[in-house]
Amino acid sequence: MKAKTNFVPLALVAILLSILIGQAGWKKAEPWSPEQLLEPADLAQTINDAKAEKPLIISIGPAATIKGSVGVGPGSEADNLAKLEKLLSKEPKDRAIVIYCGCCPFKNCPNVRPAFTKLNELGFKNHKLLNLAKNLKTDWLDKGYPVAE
Repeated sequence: MKAKTNFVPLALVAILLSILIGQAGWKKAEPWSPEQLLEPADLAQTINDAKAEKPLIISIGPAATIKGSVGVGPGSEADNLAKLEKLLSKEPKDRAIVIYCGCCPFKNCPNVRPAFTKLNELGFKNHKLLNLAKNLKTDWLDKGYPVAE
């Protein structure tokens, strides 16, 4: 009888551990830290400040809409990640870089994660992701921030 009573607590512990381990792996960590998210107002201020040193601004979405940005195409496509790598090949690893997409709500964007991961893999140390939580229209255009001409 003692063997049965020991089995129940052990089984419960095993079940709880498997649930906890499963939940820990359920949500994948983002390839950026919270400090690497750049607020749109901050980038707009930098772009508008004639004396400010400008970061390299790269669109990894469908279009280079932000003033001064360079487009490489959607970051979800391997050819465009290769374009990104080529664009950055002569840049110093401490170059200030901002990437953005804005095609859809940030949490669902297929482009930002592969592109940001590529920057990490290439060893860049001063790169940020523009925090377009909803989309480019809502978080940039509707606020009157600078756009490409």
